Amino acid sequence: MTKRDTPTGSLLDRIRAGKAVVAATPAAPPTREELLAAALAGGRPRMVFAIDATASREDAWSTAQDVTDALFAAVPGALDIALAVHGGGELHTFGGFSADAAAIRQAAAAVTCRAGGTRLIEIMERVRDEARVKVLLYIGDAFEEFEEDAVAAAQDLARAGTRCIILQDGDDEHAGSVFGSIAEITGGALLPFDGTAPGRLRDLLRAVATLAAGGVTLLEARQQALPGARRLLENLRR
Repeated sequence: MTKRDTPTGSLLDRIRAGKAVVAATPAAPPTREELLAAALAGGRPRMVFAIDATASREDAWSTAQDVTDALFAAVPGALDIALAVHGGGELHTFGGFSADAAAIRQAAAAVTCRAGGTRLIEIMERVRDEARVKVLLYIGDAFEEFEEDAVAAAQDLARAGTRCIILQDGDDEHAGSVFGSIAEITGGALLPFDGTAPGRLRDLLRAVATLAAGGVTLLEARQQALPGARRLLENLRR
């Protein structure tokens, strides 16, 4: 009987040569801390929390103020947030970026609702000129500006890597159409604003803050810990 030839480099050859054969194992997914560290490597990520504080929005604004701290609770110390507010026909508030929940809460408490047209485009243009803004979160019920200008501003934000997450209060069809276009262009999301369910809103804000701090990867990694994460992921235009 002749010895059966074995191809060079076969498993049997490697065993005979005393070379260990180690099965490849999948790499462990990155931890929350590792994902946040990677996000912070390029400078602290930023988010703008913007509110339509015109006369029709008083109840919704009150609810939004009550859950503001949820933005900081999700990723404590890892995200800088600025408050932007339009009312009375002007963008009257665009604060500095801060990781201090108390500072944002104090600024929000000073805002009163005033009648006047919307100024979402002006907010988008201001955000465009800021560095490292990962998410623009906007709460509003109407759109009274030029749609073409909104599309152009959304394209600028998309190029800057800023997603627009819009919570629409009410069911205005025109506003919903424009908001949807902005979300689509920027890879963001359009969701209803439910002022009657502050707990659910708080969960959603935490998910949005997590997205701003560490992107989709961190949001996916934290689905079990964040009740609002799955809802946001399902609605992202990505």
